[in-house]
Amino acid sequence: MQPNRNDREHSPSQALLTDAEALNAALADLVRVYQFRDRDRICCYDISVTQCYALEALADHGPMRSQTLAGLLLLDKSTTTRVIDALERKGYVERRTDEDDARAVSLRITSNGRSLYDTINRGLIAQQAELLADLDPQVRASVTDVIRRLAKAAEARFVSGVSVGTCAPSCDTTGCS
Repeated sequence: MQPNRNDREHSPSQALLTDAEALNAALADLVRVYQFRDRDRICCYDISVTQCYALEALADHGPMRSQTLAGLLLLDKSTTTRVIDALERKGYVERRTDEDDARAVSLRITSNGRSLYDTINRGLIAQQAELLADLDPQVRASVTDVIRRLAKAAEARFVSGVSVGTCAPSCDTTGCS
């Protein structure tokens, strides 16, 4: 069957907008489910999702200063300090003198923090395995690659300030909080 003239005349920008709308809806659904999954799976260990992200960063990247952790978590420094304070009180993170600068403080995951993070992570990975079990191995690899690329592109935009601020450029500032 031959495409009709209207189909051929759809501009690439309209097709891109249609795809962007579909992606936005799909990601909103995925993020919503994962936020609840993460909250339910992580909070039963008496830490918040953000605290778990901090443990993950310290487990994956090793000791670091608070400002570096704030950058990895995409949080401001005061919020990061509160997250670390809570983890330190629970014995999952410790502050030590920085090896490179005795005037600075470095954050480190403790053995209890590492154990907790590993337990949580194993549970989350088991859930992912269940989701992927029915997919063809090539599809699994492709899905993971696309999600990783989208996450990197979104993070680059966020870090560069494109999507940062109290309101989007097109937002009526009277409606923003």
